[in-house]
Amino acid sequence: MIIEYKKLVRDKIPQIIENDGKKVEISKIIDDDFFRKMLVDKLKEEVNEYLESFDPEELADILEVIYALANQVHKLNMDDIEKIRQTKVLTRGSFKEGLVLEKVYSVE
Repeated sequence: MIIEYKKLVRDKIPQIIENDGKKVEISKIIDDDFFRKMLVDKLKEEVNEYLESFDPEELADILEVIYALANQVHKLNMDDIEKIRQTKVLTRGSFKEGLVLEKVYSVE
């Protein structure tokens, strides 16, 4: 039986599958645009898995994809991302208070 996936996987997954006695066929992404697309697809997959399960382990998977996007696509490290996040917290706040914007009225 052959199962086709055609999806981005963590680096050690092929070896884990082979250790289970199965054969794998893999390819390496060499095109930056395609790599970005595959990472975005993986991010959607991981977010959907979290939304279905609310398992904190899925949050770690989401972070791993975000780390890869930051590093591979934007050439940023996590310190860079953290600085951007902190700046946004200082200027726009975070989500701690659970505020829901219901309406905005124009003042005339």
